[in-house]
Amino acid sequence: MALQITGIRKPGGRSNSHEAISHYRWRKDANGETGIDTRIDVISYLERNGEKAYVKVGNLTAWCAIRTNEHGTKYLQTHADNQWSDNLLSLPEV
Repeated sequence: MALQITGIRKPGGRSNSHEAISHYRWRKDANGETGIDTRIDVISYLERNGEKAYVKVGNLTAWCAIRTNEHGTKYLQTHADNQWSDNLLSLPEV
């Protein structure tokens, strides 16, 4: 099963970094359920359930990986064509 990330929330909307995302809006492929949860809750859900997250870019799918910065903060970032990409940052703010 997979979780499509459809929107993001950044406090103040100012920072342009993946670590600054506080919430993700998501849709479950399995049942169409939707919601908005904190970055920590979404990452915990993915890790606990062994699921993957992705972003739709036109007709293409960019899969997300869980990354950890030098301060231990976990966050999602898309990885496409063997490169880290900013597809999450281009999603609408929720």
